[in-house]
Amino acid sequence: MEVIRASVMGFCMGVKRAVEKAELALAERDANTDGKVYSLGPLIHNPSVLSDLQERGLGILSADCVAQGANLAVQGANLVAQGSNLAVQGGFPSLEGDSVLIRAHGTTPAVMEGLSRAGARIVDATCPRVHLSQKRAMEWSGKGYVIVIAGDRNHGEVTSISSFAGGRVFVVQDADEARELVQSGQLSCDTVLIAQTTFSPSEFARISSVLKLAIPDIVVFDSICSATMERQQALKELAQKVEGIIVIGGKSSANTRRLYESARKLVPLADLIEDESMIKKEFFALGKVGITAGASSPESVIRAVESALLAGASS
Repeated sequence: MEVIRASVMGFCMGVKRAVEKAELALAERDANTDGKVYSLGPLIHNPSVLSDLQERGLGILSADCVAQGANLAVQGANLVAQGSNLAVQGGFPSLEGDSVLIRAHGTTPAVMEGLSRAGARIVDATCPRVHLSQKRAMEWSGKGYVIVIAGDRNHGEVTSISSFAGGRVFVVQDADEARELVQSGQLSCDTVLIAQTTFSPSEFARISSVLKLAIPDIVVFDSICSATMERQQALKELAQKVEGIIVIGGKSSANTRRLYESARKLVPLADLIEDESMIKKEFFALGKVGITAGASSPESVIRAVESALLAGASS
């Protein structure tokens, strides 16, 4: 068997940065033997990495105890947020002397305020690209523009960006929802379109076309991370060389799921696995197997899958 890797795969810059910040915070805790280290929600959508960090002492806090969904109301295809008017309900317990990591997806101003009031030392690992989208949502909303976000409605990044818009903000997940939004009459000539960084480039292009047709002067920010597009392109190139593809990553990871969905269309046999124990026997019978990995997959897991494929094929 020959195992061929995609030319672009594994940790993206934002995830790598978040993990490094977590490791540094845990090392500082060990050196000072004082305070605890938490992440606000799962730091990374990869069970093996998360398990390793938890074994080293990383705790997980839920944002639900400080804000109920950041006071976001989902109405059909639309996500309406009251931005600076977010209502904080409840609060975190005392976190005096503890460190809390904000994951790459970012969080809401209300949650940041709640953590500060609880005495936490905030370690902001929000991806710089997400920070830019947050700033754009705040800036253009402040000018009176309607904000439209192309992304997964329940994704942490989308919730984060939405919370920075002081006026109306809508989320559309595909071109059909974009058409419904246009037909609802809730948009104006002053509208901005922002993309979730891990959103499908092809779906974003379709959404953009629908909105541009209705609002020729719409301001469009193609904020999809280049790593997302590079992974998809590398997957297409890989598919031409192999009989089957294994996508490695957390099943709850949006970018990993999109890689898997694309792989299914490109080759006869494709699967999404989190580690080498999940490799299906059908792959061991292939002559050439391709592997790719989502943005939250570390090199150690990729190597383990590669080794298991080679060992299984030779036994």
